[in-house]
Amino acid sequence: MPDPQVLCLGEVLFDYLADQLGQALESVQSWTPYPGGAPANVACSLAKLGTPAAFVGCVGTDVAGDELVQLLQAEQVNIRGLQRHPHAPTRKVYVTRSVTGERSFAGFGGMKSHEFADAYLRAEQLPETLFQGADYLVLGTLEMAYDTSREAIERAFELARHYRVKVLVDVNWRPVFWSDEKLARRLIQHSLTQADYLKLSSEEAEWLWGITDPTQIQARFPHVQGVLVTAGDQGCWYWLQGHGGMVPAFTVPTIDTTGAGDAFVAGFLHQLCQNSALCHLADQAEAIMTYASAVGALTTLKAGAIAAQPTATEVAHFLAKAPR
Repeated sequence: MPDPQVLCLGEVLFDYLADQLGQALESVQSWTPYPGGAPANVACSLAKLGTPAAFVGCVGTDVAGDELVQLLQAEQVNIRGLQRHPHAPTRKVYVTRSVTGERSFAGFGGMKSHEFADAYLRAEQLPETLFQGADYLVLGTLEMAYDTSREAIERAFELARHYRVKVLVDVNWRPVFWSDEKLARRLIQHSLTQADYLKLSSEEAEWLWGITDPTQIQARFPHVQGVLVTAGDQGCWYWLQGHGGMVPAFTVPTIDTTGAGDAFVAGFLHQLCQNSALCHLADQAEAIMTYASAVGALTTLKAGAIAAQPTATEVAHFLAKAPR
């Protein structure tokens, strides 16, 4: 397995998707588990597209953890940075879905958010050698909610700076993971000061600053090389090294939107890894964003985040038809 170009740090877990659409949590009669977790989703999507990726995170020493480890290995994801906790279980997240496939996080099956293994990712166990050969580090913000994993994130930022690894932060705001919204906003905003690329939804941008224009967001972070603001079926607005624009969403028969944003991130990073000079011209910046949007759209055609991810061949075939 080649050395990873992209390191994906954070959570890998099981999403328990409601089998009955349009039902509130208490009305759901059955659930189907799917592997997920934003950083793990990105790592698997990158591997399917052909970019070597590593997952860095912590799972329990339990059956669920074993299954996720086996999945990552089967998807050709480097797991040298994977930790196992001896007592805390692997996280399960319950997800309700609307009749159109839109998801809502509905809790942790009676457990508290901080009781799962991913909250105990340890800074001192991060393999420094992974950072030596990587080009990008991508992480979300869920693990910032917990003291131990937050220290691991700070250590990852330090290693990224030392080895000149570019950082993409996906805001990935999920209130159910946090006990204090004001603390969440402060910690997330601080993390963005250490990023080279920002990815967030229009709702997240509105929550953080009351604006959604990526050019205005970039003005708040002059060091940032790219800002990506997604708006579901409305498309994506972007600013990449001085070039701003918008790409409309592809029209596809959506089944489940879980993991679509993560696949979008993977498509974006895959393009940067293919040729780091691509985003220096406006027309090439648009091509990058169109590719990322296609990867995200294809991931909505099936249930589950990882199982639905497309290969590079499938993306190329889809783009050749270019439905809008």
